Amino acid sequence: MAIFKRILAWISDLRVAIGLLLLIAVASAIGTAIPQGEPNSHYLELYDAKPWLGAINGSTLLLLQLDHVYTSSWFLALLAWLGLALILCSWRRQWPALQAALQWIDYREPRQLSKLAIAETIQSSSKEKGLETLAAHLNQQGWQVQQKPGRLAARRGLIGRAGPLLVHIGLVLLMIGAVWGALGGDRLERFLAPGNSLELLNSDGSSHLILTLKKFGIDRDPAGRAEQFRSQLELLEPNQETGKIREISVNHPLRFRGLTIYQADWSLAAITLQIGRSPQLQLPLRSFPELGEQVWGLVLPTKTDGSEPILLSLANEAGPVQVFDANGQRLASLRPDGPSAEVKGLPIRVNQVLPASGLLLKRDPGVPLVYISFLITLLGGGLSVIATRQLWAVADPENDCLHVGGLCNRNLSGFANELPNLLAAIAQQ
Repeated sequence: MAIFKRILAWISDLRVAIGLLLLIAVASAIGTAIPQGEPNSHYLELYDAKPWLGAINGSTLLLLQLDHVYTSSWFLALLAWLGLALILCSWRRQWPALQAALQWIDYREPRQLSKLAIAETIQSSSKEKGLETLAAHLNQQGWQVQQKPGRLAARRGLIGRAGPLLVHIGLVLLMIGAVWGALGGDRLERFLAPGNSLELLNSDGSSHLILTLKKFGIDRDPAGRAEQFRSQLELLEPNQETGKIREISVNHPLRFRGLTIYQADWSLAAITLQIGRSPQLQLPLRSFPELGEQVWGLVLPTKTDGSEPILLSLANEAGPVQVFDANGQRLASLRPDGPSAEVKGLPIRVNQVLPASGLLLKRDPGVPLVYISFLITLLGGGLSVIATRQLWAVADPENDCLHVGGLCNRNLSGFANELPNLLAAIAQQ
């Protein structure tokens, strides 16, 4: 039993909790520095050639679960340990301290008050009347008063003692909500072109929601740089004929029945061309990272046998569409909905470039609990600022005086300055 108590005392030790907080902070920094949730091949390709911090290659990084820090077993173990430490600290210290604060302390002798942090003696011709006057004055100032023959006890700000306990409860709920969201949540990233739909299914395979992109637009500054992305979405629930139209943009997500939809990225999905007298052809675009960070294009043959290919590349939906031959020589520059140009004997016209909206869909069941934990933590932090003040007065049976003493858990000097004002009523009497 003694060993068990020592283990509990060590787990709930403040120094251990601070060490856990530092480890969690370092782990969070690592999770920020290393891209999370990528395929294994991404880490092997990126860090085998250039190890992270010069020491950790891709295989070691995957072994240490640094590709998914926040859901790794060791990170969750740190959170569980910290949560257990907070629970034990609350159980062994905060809860008994709150229970002790609720109990009235009855000082009977003047010598007991002389040992308190604040102690004074005031003259009073009628000790009982002086106690009555002090009790009435304290009641008017918002103090709780317990009066007994020849003595009284008073306290104010007792609710502040509940602050640390509430902070601990809020932090524990925060960690539970974060872990619940990490293990029980879902995350999906998709690019949708206008008119395309995404059907979300329940665990039993039934339709949960059909998400259709109605419109997608990019706000650009005069220099052509993207400033804002906007998506107009239609949300169609099962057994409904018409869907709800909602708009999202960067930093303005949509929350719908536990699902949060973010405007995360953009891309170019397809290009509509007309080659000679052919009908309009809508061809998919793909990214060319070797040509630039945001460059899309496609390769087209100019001969029926597939020879003499040309490359069409562009950086945004407004163009221009650059046309290159196999040797990298630029042949033409086309604008969407602009005039055609002859390329290797073929007139080519770009009718339209279709952008795609990058949507991030997240379902986090722990969000309500996290919000509740924030509320509890803020409430506890606010209550912790309130000072708890205690005051006792004992009549001296031999002399015409009252002995007064007081305690305060914070801002003792402020209480010492306030005490003369509280006792002024007796002096006037």
